[in-house]
Amino acid sequence: MELRNNGLLEKHVVDVLKEKKLTITTAESCTGGMISSRIVNVPGASAVLKQAYVTYCDEAKHTVLGVKKETLEKYYAVSSQTACEMAEGGAKAAGADVCVSVTGVAGPDTEDGKPVGCVFIGCFYNGSVNAVGYGKSADRHGFARHCDNVTSAGFYAENKTVPVYRGNRAVTRAPLYGFIAVFYGG
Repeated sequence: MELRNNGLLEKHVVDVLKEKKLTITTAESCTGGMISSRIVNVPGASAVLKQAYVTYCDEAKHTVLGVKKETLEKYYAVSSQTACEMAEGGAKAAGADVCVSVTGVAGPDTEDGKPVGCVFIGCFYNGSVNAVGYGKSADRHGFARHCDNVTSAGFYAENKTVPVYRGNRAVTRAPLYGFIAVFYGG
């Protein structure tokens, strides 16, 4: 838990990306740039962070990241499909090796039948893209902060499993801390 509060995880992420000569970008919706902000706060992050995208509305997801209109119409913005397309589109748009995306329902109301707290986090790396989905109940600010923590630090610190999606179905369950393997030796 220490990593969540003192910036060590972000430094570790930047150091690993430097060591592996990889670049990263983020494609954020419900976190509004919180994830990229954590990376930017690390001295030397400019060596690995290409760009960061905040695509809060569907139109931005489509025009900036290339999320297909069909995906947004069929599965909506908060889905594993959209998280995957955001991650892949962000990596391609920025010319980055890695892209982490996040899309979720911050509330206070449900969205397209998804409950408040529903979130999908996508990761593009090495030509492959996957997404994890889970739920966490909180107010808007608490929800965004929690998504940021899970995306930035929870993979390292959490010890629970979540579904890993390919398309619209869960294909396996994986520990949060192992999802973005590139950060941790995968």
